[in-house]
Amino acid sequence: MSAAAKGPVLVIGATSAMARAAAAELAGAGHALVLAARDEEELDAVAADLRVRHGIAISTLVMDALAFDTHPAAVERMLAAAGGEPEGVLVFLGYLGDPEQAATDAAEARRVIDTNLTACVSLLTPLAERLAALGRGWVCVVSSVAGERGRQSNYLYGAAKAGLTAYLQGLRNRLFHRGVHVTTVLPGFVDTRMVFGKPGTFLVAPPERVARGIRRAVERRRNVVYLPGFWRVVMLGIRAIPEGLFKRLRL
Repeated sequence: MSAAAKGPVLVIGATSAMARAAAAELAGAGHALVLAARDEEELDAVAADLRVRHGIAISTLVMDALAFDTHPAAVERMLAAAGGEPEGVLVFLGYLGDPEQAATDAAEARRVIDTNLTACVSLLTPLAERLAALGRGWVCVVSSVAGERGRQSNYLYGAAKAGLTAYLQGLRNRLFHRGVHVTTVLPGFVDTRMVFGKPGTFLVAPPERVARGIRRAVERRRNVVYLPGFWRVVMLGIRAIPEGLFKRLRL
């Protein structure tokens, strides 16, 4: 038997491995879900699976995160599907792309920045305002430990995630005074298509483990959470490397 129904949660970027696992965690906790993503076929499959396993109300919305002119209508449709009163917003927008291409191709560089930062801000601005108007709820966004130090292997992705982390810090500061909590999730390497086969990956975590951490972070109203938790220590060490030495490393 499913848990008692709770307030609806909007899940943006809902077809990634991490998002699927997190959606399952929330559905298992009794939340109705509104799933938004670009791939309609995959989105429908995720929704059908969650309905069967958890008996929870699931709505879907096909949306391209990079089609910025469609965002206002997409936001209104998401809110309508949530009955105008979502309990939370969970964002999984990420694109690593080809770091070597992005280093020399401005179009690829822009796609990395737009997916990981600009699209998040474009969608969260009206959604955060709706929660603020309600005076309650939460926002949880997946950023990355990559934003904590620029490495030659993925510095455009890292720059976008650094910007996202800073944006969320300011949003948390602003919305705290309006009854809305903002959680920033900083995962390390997660076993997803984004990192599969990429050189230099280590300490790779299964998406289900990260999803459990996301659910706990939301329930406990955490501000910033590293997932898995050991990444807090790893990044403390990486941030402590003097720049004069760091620039000589091949990371």
